Amino acid sequence: MQKLNFISMMFVYPTFLWALLAVTIPIIIHLFNFRRYKKIYFTNVRFLKELQHESKSKSRLKEILVLLARCLAIACLVLAFCQPIAVPKNTSIHLGANAVSIYIDNSFSMENVQKQGPLLSIAKLRARDIVKAYGNGDKFQLITNDFEGKHQRFYSKDDILNSIEEIKISPAVKQLSSVVKRQNEFLQSSAAPNKKIYALSDAQKSTFDFELLKNDTSIKVTLVPISANQVNNVYVDSCWFETPLQQKGFIQKLHATIVNTGNAAINAGSAKLFLNKQQLALASFSIEPSSKKEVQFTFECKQSGFNFGSVKIEDYPITFDDELFFSFNSRINISVALINGKDQPAGNAFESLFKSDSLFRLASYSDQSVDYGTFKTSDVVVLNELQDLSSGLLSEIIKFVDQGGTVLLVPSKNSNQISYNQYLTAMNLPLITGMDTATVKTEKIEGLNKFYTNVFEKLGERLNLPLINKHFKLSTNTRSNFETILSLQNGDVLLGFNRFRNGLVYLSSAPFSQEGGNISKHALFVPTIYRVCFNSLKATQLSYEVNSNAVLTLKNEAGNNDQPPHIKEINNKADIIPEIHTVNNSMLLYTRSQVSVPGFYEVIKNKTPLFPLAFNYARKESNLSCYSTDEILKVIESKGFRNLSVLDNTGEDISKQIMEEAQGKKLWKLFILLALSFVLIEILLLRFLK
Repeated sequence: MQKLNFISMMFVYPTFLWALLAVTIPIIIHLFNFRRYKKIYFTNVRFLKELQHESKSKSRLKEILVLLARCLAIACLVLAFCQPIAVPKNTSIHLGANAVSIYIDNSFSMENVQKQGPLLSIAKLRARDIVKAYGNGDKFQLITNDFEGKHQRFYSKDDILNSIEEIKISPAVKQLSSVVKRQNEFLQSSAAPNKKIYALSDAQKSTFDFELLKNDTSIKVTLVPISANQVNNVYVDSCWFETPLQQKGFIQKLHATIVNTGNAAINAGSAKLFLNKQQLALASFSIEPSSKKEVQFTFECKQSGFNFGSVKIEDYPITFDDELFFSFNSRINISVALINGKDQPAGNAFESLFKSDSLFRLASYSDQSVDYGTFKTSDVVVLNELQDLSSGLLSEIIKFVDQGGTVLLVPSKNSNQISYNQYLTAMNLPLITGMDTATVKTEKIEGLNKFYTNVFEKLGERLNLPLINKHFKLSTNTRSNFETILSLQNGDVLLGFNRFRNGLVYLSSAPFSQEGGNISKHALFVPTIYRVCFNSLKATQLSYEVNSNAVLTLKNEAGNNDQPPHIKEINNKADIIPEIHTVNNSMLLYTRSQVSVPGFYEVIKNKTPLFPLAFNYARKESNLSCYSTDEILKVIESKGFRNLSVLDNTGEDISKQIMEEAQGKKLWKLFILLALSFVLIEILLLRFLK
């Protein structure tokens, strides 16, 4: 138990101190009673003088002791009626009614255990001890991490004891500073002279933000740390795919991060991958204390469309973070706007490629009849051998790239270099310096691990690469951020790209028609164009956190705005209409903490599912690192908190300690005992001291 240093004493009823005047009564009796003498005559006074001297000394000692006992008995009796209180050090106690606010941390970390049971159960027990320490006329506030409306009211002593029993574990997490601020603001509305705050928690370092606490001495805050036996916890932190595109029938690689926040190593852990309610893979791992480990799952995506999965481990007693839900769509269309030059025939290489694959959604135009409205819903724009690039087209392309789009520019053999260089300058691309009509072979593939990942099983020295008949020379030295993908044997660039604003801009130095070479008929053509389109896809977020303001992005397609989109749980338990904002060509959906249950959801518009969603509990509570009592005391001392104290929880009934700290140590019983003791001393003196 925490030791209280008492340095002063106060009285509940100080007016009774006037009764100390009663001490004069035995003094008066002493003056007028013990000084009365009787004269006794003896025949021989020689022996009487010696006896008289000795009896007179003993009589005076007895009189003083009896007088002192009587005075002390009366004084102790009077002080007992004044009800003295010993006041703890650095504590000011005001007599009268009390307004008490009790915070019980009911976050997931309170699922941890100690020898007496779960931490939440112990916190509820200690909260009842606090309530017992106060009177029936006092008022109480009960608050948890949920910050519900019922927390903004006062309870009677009996009502709060019932409410404490109803507290359950919650996914909500609150910082200590925000909790204390809420308690302070509520107690300020009370007219009670005594205001007190208690905070019962495991004192996680992630939530005890002492640096944001205000050093306000008007209301004292008492921390009651409840520590667990162990702080070990292993959890699934995150997961992601190697590539942004997942398709049915393709082998996928999913990575997951396992975190060990405890002090013990895990030597034989296992993580399971579930997809659409079936276990597909198992990964074993070993992880050192206070470290993380990446595991990989390889599986075949067998379902087209929405897929719902999870990565699961087994860990006790903290279980809320043992499973991580995720979702993805394996049926994705890449929208391509193809703008052909006037010399390009119908059914050219680009049209043949995009129309033959259901992955692409193609909109094809000639350079004289472009519908710029399709740029709003397109992922990729291909400028296929246009002779001139008009200022209007350049303006629309810049807007498209600024919103995250991807552009592939393939020049024509008759390209207007002036208009092209205006475009290249605007996009921070290398400028055209002239035409080279020599036949040159492609020399090597640059950045193989980045652009052509998993395209080639094996690269040999005799790899057959495209032959180029005509190409434009580019001044690459003026654009340092331009990256080369394919180069020619003479050192010129064949294909490269630049990250411009929010998008990607690819540039070919050679036409893809037959006059430019055999690139459109070469085996490298298809994977190259595929990579350009795949790289236009933004990696979708596999999961979100519950009770957060998750922001979802939809393409704002024209003609589909009659009904607002909403978020629906796949088991139809929840149907949420999010807040909607339209920005440029996108529609932003704000959940505003409306999703509170982890699991799988869908975004639906006009009764059509648009994409899947997965929500998980936040992993903030997963790190069980907590402050010890000594560490909290050091922080309080270092920061000079005058209103903050710590009540050491030793597993005993703390109601007496709470009462002494809040109301002082009542001493009236002690003074009653002292008064009786002095009466007894007086009796003994009169009886035995002759």
